[in-house]
Amino acid sequence: MPETTLGSAKTNTPLREWFDSSMRLYRDRVFGFAVQFLGNRADAEDVTQDVFIRLWKNREVVDQSLVQPWLFRVARNACVDLYRRRRLQPTAVSEEDVSVATAASDGPGPDEWTDQRIFEQHLGLALRQLPDLQRSIVILREIQGLKYDEICETLELPMSTVKVYLHRGRRALRRQLSDVYHAEFA
Repeated sequence: MPETTLGSAKTNTPLREWFDSSMRLYRDRVFGFAVQFLGNRADAEDVTQDVFIRLWKNREVVDQSLVQPWLFRVARNACVDLYRRRRLQPTAVSEEDVSVATAASDGPGPDEWTDQRIFEQHLGLALRQLPDLQRSIVILREIQGLKYDEICETLELPMSTVKVYLHRGRRALRRQLSDVYHAEFA
C-alpha cells in the first residue's frame, strides 16, 4: 500500500510524520494561547487536545504551509466556544496556570518573583475582561509573538482590523493595569 501524503504535489511528507512534527512544533504554543485565553490549565489542556484531534481528522485537507494559522484559528474558536459554554467568570490565574520563561541562572529574588506573579495575575484578569477578538489578537501578538500578517491569516481579518483591535486591546490593558497599580500604591 503506498504511503499517504498531503495533497500537494510539491511535498512528499508522510501525513503521520507531518502530524507528529506539527505536534512537536506547535503544541506548547497552542497550549500557551489557550491558558492565556481561558486562565485555566485544565481547560487549556482539553482545548489543546481537541485542536490536535481536529488536526488529525483534517490532516488530508490542511495545507502544510498554513498549519500554524489553522491551529491558532481552531484553538481560538475552541476557547471562545468553551468560554461561552461554561460562562467563565474572570478568576485569578494560579501560579501553575501561567508559566513565564525561566530566568537566567542568577534568577530573581523572592521579592521580584512575587511582584512578577502578582503582575501575571492582574494581567490574566485584565486579559479576560477584553472582548474575545481583542483578547485573541493581544495574546497572539504580545504573548505568542506572531507577526501582524500571521494574525491576519490566522483570524482571517484584514490588517487594519488587526491593528485597530490590537491598539484598543493594549489601551484597555494599560488602563486596567494602571488603575490596579495606582490603587495599590496610592
